[in-house]
Amino acid sequence: MSIDLKVPVATLGFPRIGRRRELKFALESYWSDKSSADGLLAMAKKLRAENWIEQRDRGVTKIPSNDFSLYDHVLDTAVMVGTVPSRFGWKEGPVSLDTYFAMARGSEGEAGGCGHPGHLHGATALEMTKWFDTNYHYMVPELSDDQAFALSSTKPVDEFLEAKALGVHTRPVIIGPVTFLKLAKSTAEGFNPLALLPKLIPVYAQLLRRLARAGADWVQIDEPALVLDLIPNEQEAFRFAYGRLAKAAPELKIMLATYFGALGDNLDTALSLPVAGLHVDLVRAAEQLEAVGRLARKEMVLSLGLIDGRNVWRANLPAMLEKIRPIVAGWPPERIEIAPSCSLLHVPIDLELETALDADVKSWLAFAVQKADELVVLSRALADGKNVVASQLGASARAAAARAASLKVHDPLVEGRIAAITGDMRRRQSAFVERAGKQDKRLGLPHFPTTTIGSFPQTPGVRKARAAHARGELSFVDYESFLKKETAAAIRWQEGLGLDVLVHGEFERNDMVQYFGEQLSGFAFTRHAWVQSYGSRYVRPPIIFGDVSRPNPMTVRWWRHAQSLTAKPVKGMLTGPVTILNWSFVRDDIARSAVCEQIALAIRDEVSDLEKAGARIIQIDEAALREGLPLRKSDWASYLEWAVGCFRLASTGVDDATQIHTHMCYSEFNDIIDAIAAMDADVISIETSRSRMELLDAFRNYRYPNEIGPGVYDIHSPRVPPVEEMLDLLILARHRLSDRQLWVNPDCGLKTRKWEEVRPALLNMVEAARQLRTQAKSPTDAQRGERKIHA
Repeated sequence: MSIDLKVPVATLGFPRIGRRRELKFALESYWSDKSSADGLLAMAKKLRAENWIEQRDRGVTKIPSNDFSLYDHVLDTAVMVGTVPSRFGWKEGPVSLDTYFAMARGSEGEAGGCGHPGHLHGATALEMTKWFDTNYHYMVPELSDDQAFALSSTKPVDEFLEAKALGVHTRPVIIGPVTFLKLAKSTAEGFNPLALLPKLIPVYAQLLRRLARAGADWVQIDEPALVLDLIPNEQEAFRFAYGRLAKAAPELKIMLATYFGALGDNLDTALSLPVAGLHVDLVRAAEQLEAVGRLARKEMVLSLGLIDGRNVWRANLPAMLEKIRPIVAGWPPERIEIAPSCSLLHVPIDLELETALDADVKSWLAFAVQKADELVVLSRALADGKNVVASQLGASARAAAARAASLKVHDPLVEGRIAAITGDMRRRQSAFVERAGKQDKRLGLPHFPTTTIGSFPQTPGVRKARAAHARGELSFVDYESFLKKETAAAIRWQEGLGLDVLVHGEFERNDMVQYFGEQLSGFAFTRHAWVQSYGSRYVRPPIIFGDVSRPNPMTVRWWRHAQSLTAKPVKGMLTGPVTILNWSFVRDDIARSAVCEQIALAIRDEVSDLEKAGARIIQIDEAALREGLPLRKSDWASYLEWAVGCFRLASTGVDDATQIHTHMCYSEFNDIIDAIAAMDADVISIETSRSRMELLDAFRNYRYPNEIGPGVYDIHSPRVPPVEEMLDLLILARHRLSDRQLWVNPDCGLKTRKWEEVRPALLNMVEAARQLRTQAKSPTDAQRGERKIHA
């Protein structure tokens, strides 16, 4: 079945995980039993087919292919052009599944399953970081200054032909060469991967010719780098690349896709390229529509990103039509496409799976398939003067009006608290140099204190008990008893291991954001609205639909239980306001900064209650602070001012002797080190193992005064690093920071790992800290307060 539309509808990309997370379970089955490769590939093929047919049947006319990935589309691109680092043992030809996943996850044992002899402890994975300013992670390609490229995978061609065999004509999607190189990491100091563009373009040209021979008439080339700050030679790189690609297969038309922001000063560059179409994001940058419509060549197809591909709110279609009709009316109708702002990868698949959501909240939402439906309604409304979709447009307008007026959204008490915030509520009582002495005296920790980031493995037993309790099969009393036993076992194990600062393990928590959101007002939660974070790691982001407040304490009871089991300090563990904001689907009717302040007040209340209960260390994780940074530097100052202000609002209402920790993920700190310092956390833990402590250079150059826990092993990989490897990293850290500043900890929480990986890794970590103390000639019982504290 198909729907004939005069204004074509494109989706740019579609969620690939399956309605019931079928891809996750197929991946995990393969990782545990390599004989299940056929099952994994069969499931991947099934999911691709379902996506193509569903989009076709709903009326999408420009259906993407090659938007599917077993793990990550940037990793797919790296494999496609033959950029497999030598440690994985690949030389040429097809890249095996084992090598592919070793690049993503690292490898274990001699050869590590990647065919490379001599690696006793396997090969380390590629670095992982955030895809622009989204919550999706990509694997960072590694490129040397003498990098060679070769077309080592024909995945885009294979999947185009796969869809064609099903009777679905698709538009293949590939990451553009300039964006690919800008996302890559150079293995040679001072070398810019963009210099490799002349060597890379022939491989892309070869791929385009193969697509054309396979019958493709269009190809979507994603170049989101065009919304970044580009210097002249980077703008010239686009002209160089597309001048050659346009000639590689003249019969194949290129839709150049930009998203996540405005083209801005790159608009002239984008419009000068010899491409047949241009996609622009009109959700993040509605203001660019007028200039694009006025300056673009009339023979160019304009793809208008009208529906939000990164949030879950239902569109107000009549209001949208009113804004875009004047532009569309002045453009040849055959030269217009409508689409989401970006790939629908970033939203859940189908709202209809949510049978337990509040009816009002559900009526305000749209997931991937509903967004496709909205685009089809818009297409019909634009093309038909009789307005045959009046009923759908009317329903859209009524939903928008109901949401704006709902008492579920607006709380006068919250508005009053926001109005009462003062400057003193964002400042600690004393400077760090004074606080540090009081904290050392109270805590009595050794040099290079050891701790973990917070969570311990969520074993099958933990997940099974949680699910049984949710289904009513395990009573509240029995579930509580189970969780207390798990917590007690974790405390005893940490004490036996010799960790200095303990955590309770978070066995009662489903997710670091969801757990808090479920106890705050203004949040809604789903059962099946999964989105991909990385690989097989999927999350169900909370939906912030209304004003936020904290009705009751959220963590005090579990912290008090854990602390009662040990004399060592147990950290109170909280998620920070900026991370809760950035890892949620946020209401779009007020400013994000205003929502963040509401959350910050709720977390401030929890911090106060933990301190009153006796907590000596409270960790407020801001794993996502940097990922909310705007893509354009001109917008950074405003974001950082309110983001840091919200962290301080949440964290500064404590006594000097209470130590505030925070944790941050995937953060390049050089360009925001002032803001990191302004957070004024007593201790910050960061992910540094994959970058071999390079991220600490920012703290060294800045002369950062507070304390830092640089991660010494990569928790996103199953491999167990040896003591020597961790010790080497700590020695590198000592070259960058003073001994007084250093903590020893993993890169991140251990929730996703197995105990058989965690136990030996932490044992090695504690031993590495012990050896470091010996090397530093500091007695293991030396108290940190006995040493001079440097401001």
